[in-house]
Amino acid sequence: MSLITLGTMAFDSIETPFGKIDKIVGGSATYVAYAASHLMKPVQQISIVGDDFPKEEMDELKKRGVQMEGVEIVKGKKSFFWSGKYHLDMNTRDTLVTDLNVLADFNPIVPSSYQGAEFLMLGNLMPSLQINVINQLQKRPKLIVLDTMNFWMDTALAELQKVITMIDVLLINDTEARQLSGEFSLVKAAKKVMEMGPKYLIIKKGEHGALLFHENHVFFAPALPLEDVFDPTGAGDTFAGGFMGHLARTRDLSFDNMKTAIIVGSAMASFCVEKFGPQRLKEISKEDIDIRLQEFVQLVNFDIDLV
Repeated sequence: MSLITLGTMAFDSIETPFGKIDKIVGGSATYVAYAASHLMKPVQQISIVGDDFPKEEMDELKKRGVQMEGVEIVKGKKSFFWSGKYHLDMNTRDTLVTDLNVLADFNPIVPSSYQGAEFLMLGNLMPSLQINVINQLQKRPKLIVLDTMNFWMDTALAELQKVITMIDVLLINDTEARQLSGEFSLVKAAKKVMEMGPKYLIIKKGEHGALLFHENHVFFAPALPLEDVFDPTGAGDTFAGGFMGHLARTRDLSFDNMKTAIIVGSAMASFCVEKFGPQRLKEISKEDIDIRLQEFVQLVNFDIDLV
């Protein structure tokens, strides 16, 4: 039931219309691990950090069943750093600083203890590194999920197209789906993208929910209307962690269970945005998650009387 997650463990500096924080732990693999570890164990992390990454953060993750044998610590160097500023709508942002630091020389190694993992989450990284990790696995996982972004479509399209042929589920947002396919209609875009290789496509629409495509089937999951959206950084990675955590826990890869996994992912993401960084994900309990899932059920459940 193990889940390998590849991604960044980093520092973020974030400014939103509702606050600002100069330095907080972030990174795609960090968010995936916190979300997934609420649902299943172990989460087997592959990442790279400098010696400035807090030991207490590592210990917190280990305490939650996150294995760190695949995390390289580079002495004398700094961890990946990203700084961004969100606009008032909280859906658009400006990247102010990107310091690759240790990420510039990252050569991910899959530890022998990770071999045989049934699930693989490829967080948003250079496609060449995602391919590298897939090729190191002696046995193909039951499910490989890939998250990517428009930056790689602009700078590494050939490698991205290659890795897309090697995975089962692709996670992108609506703008990226249109860019990758050249189609404006999301239904047409989905068909074109799935022709590239993935059996399933999830198109994230931020506060407007997510679409799941498989063959001729489409499922729409709404986002929970929240009173306060404090920081959307990491929400997509948290969604991925919740989605993968549910599938790994249930080991059911049917379309119906994928639909449930999207709701679980959306519920986890709804917690993430309530505070800066992964702080809210550290606080929540199983009871909190169950209550939030019930809120989603109520959101999409309705009775109608036919006259």
